[in-house]
Amino acid sequence: MANTPDQLNKAALRRQLRTLRKAIGLTQRHAASKTVVGLALRHHLLARGRRIGIYMPAKSELDVLPLLNRALAMRARCFLPIVPRQGCKRMWFSQMGERPAWVANRYGIPEYRHPLAKRVRVQNLDLLFMPLLGFDARGFRLGMGGGYYDASLAYLKRFHHWRRPWVVGVAFSLQEVEQVPSDPWDIPLDAVLTEQGYRMFHAGRS
Repeated sequence: MANTPDQLNKAALRRQLRTLRKAIGLTQRHAASKTVVGLALRHHLLARGRRIGIYMPAKSELDVLPLLNRALAMRARCFLPIVPRQGCKRMWFSQMGERPAWVANRYGIPEYRHPLAKRVRVQNLDLLFMPLLGFDARGFRLGMGGGYYDASLAYLKRFHHWRRPWVVGVAFSLQEVEQVPSDPWDIPLDAVLTEQGYRMFHAGRS
């Protein structure tokens, strides 16, 4: 667990966690990627027909491509985020198909942009795997700072009992911190998936 004094702000915490995550060795990365697939299967997160939002890993993020491939092999419907080019930060999610239609967004991350691909908003997904830089025991997530996921999930602030999608952060266990500095608009995770296990924060909202 990273050492995070209360006064450490989000910018400093992001720098610290990026450094920790980049230092993870290749062998450990491959093992973690394989382990999260097994955990996702054990906890029945992947299923035929399920609408799953998932990200394309960038930089030093945990590689979820094996998880994506297993979900597709199980006939889940997988949707990848599309970052808006301007204006509103709410993202669309494009259903991945067999035809190649990859376009790099402003951050250099591949997006699936086939013109015939089905696009949905996040509330139409059953499950969302989210990238993150840090998380804490309350389920609060520290993102990269773009605010796209926060804007896309903002509607959840209006609901207390009904909740969709089930929001699962994906990270290395060393990305857990004592406390993530939180703002009123932050949406906590429902669960987190790391190489050390699957942990639920809000078990009553599946």
